[in-house]
Amino acid sequence: MTVDHVPSLVRRAWWALALRGLFALALGIFIFAKPLASVAIFALVIALWALFAGVTSIIHAIEVRSIQPHWWLRLLAGLISVAFGIWALYDYPVISLVFAVVWVAWWLMLTGIFEFAAALQDRKAGLPWGWSAVWGVISIVIGGVAFADPPNTLRAIMLLIAIFAIVSGVMLLIAAVRVRTAATTLAGAVRPAPA
Repeated sequence: MTVDHVPSLVRRAWWALALRGLFALALGIFIFAKPLASVAIFALVIALWALFAGVTSIIHAIEVRSIQPHWWLRLLAGLISVAFGIWALYDYPVISLVFAVVWVAWWLMLTGIFEFAAALQDRKAGLPWGWSAVWGVISIVIGGVAFADPPNTLRAIMLLIAIFAIVSGVMLLIAAVRVRTAATTLAGAVRPAPA
C-alpha cells in the first residue's frame, strides 16, 4: 500500500462510521417512538443471540476436542444456550424479558454487595470509603426494586438502550464528519506537485 491509497481508505472508512451512526440514531428513535415493538424485538434478539452463541460454542467445542481436555464444558455451555434460545422462542417473549429483568436485577444487587464489601475493606485500611458504601447501598436497593417491579425495570432497560443508541449515533456521525474532513485534507497533502 502506498501513501496514495491512504486517502481512499480513509474516505471509505467514513461511510462505515456514518452508516453505523445513522443506524444507532434510527434505533434510538425507534425505541422512543414504538416502545412495545421495541420490547418485542429486544426479546427476539435475546432468544436468537442465545441460539447463535450456543451453536457457535458447540461447533468450537467439537473443533478443539482433540487438543482441549475440558472441551465438554464449552459443549455443555453451548447446549444450555441453545436450549434457552429454543425455550425463549417457544415461550416468546416472556422468557427473554424475564431473563433481561432478572439479569439486570442480579447484576445491580451483586455489584452493590461487592462495592459495599470493598468499602468496608477500604475503611479498615484507613482509605476513603463513604462514597463506595453509598453507591453499593444504592445499587443493592435499585436491584431490589428491579426484582420487585419488572415492568418498570424493562422500561428503564429500553430507555437506557435508546439513550445509548442516540448518543453513540451522534458521536459516530461526528467522527464520520471528522474522518471525511481528514481524508480531504490528506488527499490534498499527498497530491503530487505539478511538474
